[in-house]
Amino acid sequence: MSKNITPYKDSQFGKKEQVTKMFDAISTNYDGLNRLISFGIDVKWRKKVIQLIGKNNPKKILDIATGTGDLAIMMADLKPKEIIGLDISSGMLEVGKEKISQKNLSALIKMILGDSENIPFEDNYFDAITVSFGVRNFENLNKGLKEIFRVLKPGGTFVVLETAVPTKTPYKQGYQIHSKFVLPFIGKLFSKDKTAYSYLSESANAFPFGKDFNNILEKNGFSNCIDIPVTFGVASIYIAIKK
Repeated sequence: MSKNITPYKDSQFGKKEQVTKMFDAISTNYDGLNRLISFGIDVKWRKKVIQLIGKNNPKKILDIATGTGDLAIMMADLKPKEIIGLDISSGMLEVGKEKISQKNLSALIKMILGDSENIPFEDNYFDAITVSFGVRNFENLNKGLKEIFRVLKPGGTFVVLETAVPTKTPYKQGYQIHSKFVLPFIGKLFSKDKTAYSYLSESANAFPFGKDFNNILEKNGFSNCIDIPVTFGVASIYIAIKK
């Protein structure tokens, strides 16, 4: 990131602890607010991620910053042998476990408490790794990416879905209005944590996107890095390979 954005400006704790507290606080209404704020378009973006991941028929998949497990649950359609959902928020994981149980997917999808900087798996373990709307929450982006590279098999695919900033008029202006005013306003109305959605907006605007993020991926060992802007550039899907 161009600057260190944290949820709570006056907190004595580091970003990781603050992000954990924030997501624990908003976990019970996160899914509903997510659909409302994105107008449901985020579901379409996740489907695109599934298509990209599924091309190589991965058997072991890791979904980092899995949250309530939306992407992990959707990846069950790929018929892998194992899906691991990893997140630092126990509150989000509990919501996800309930959703997984309701869909009878508990034998396939395991939800684990942890973070990107210390992934509890051996080297070269996963065929594919995904992160949706989570890399901007990493406390140490480079350390997290290096750890992801470590547990990904050679030839494995890493796919990131993350917000971006549109560069063309009028989408750029519309995005700024939505992120600076609409998103924080909805968050304050419906969320228990009044600062959470302001943070999500600020962190999205500060995060490097497009070629800048591809360069970061390459510096951390990934190859064939490309980005696919979606919905007028309000988000991007990044694809990278471990050679």
